[in-house]
Amino acid sequence: MSASNPTLFSQASAEVIGLHRFFVDWFVAARADTVDFTRFEGVMGEGLTMIAPSGQILGRDAVIDHVRSSRATCDDGFAISIEDIRPGWQTEDSIVVLYVEAQLRGGKHSRRQSSAVFTISSSAPNGVEWRHLHETWLQVPER
Repeated sequence: MSASNPTLFSQASAEVIGLHRFFVDWFVAARADTVDFTRFEGVMGEGLTMIAPSGQILGRDAVIDHVRSSRATCDDGFAISIEDIRPGWQTEDSIVVLYVEAQLRGGKHSRRQSSAVFTISSSAPNGVEWRHLHETWLQVPER
């Protein structure tokens, strides 16, 4: 497909990366005032569910409230990288994307395996919205 007609996987991959950039900007105190929170709210689809690494199941409102209340809670050393992003199951208008989220927060490294379900949304920045997210803690390799 041409760049003017991106694949569903490329749209979802761009969304994963873009949303995690938003998180870094939103959570880092020095940059939080420059971020538009409606970007986050707009891509969290109606009926969204999230299974946190702890196993807790959160609905859309709880996820939005948690992120909103976590604004400016990190120092400049906070970082997120997305690794090993790949497509899973897919239909014409839905896709599961698998990826590893690596974080550095307060000098400590963490990693989580994530799977996210996206559906097409013409109003979302990358053309997809989040419908389900499941995160599982991974061991951090020895450094």
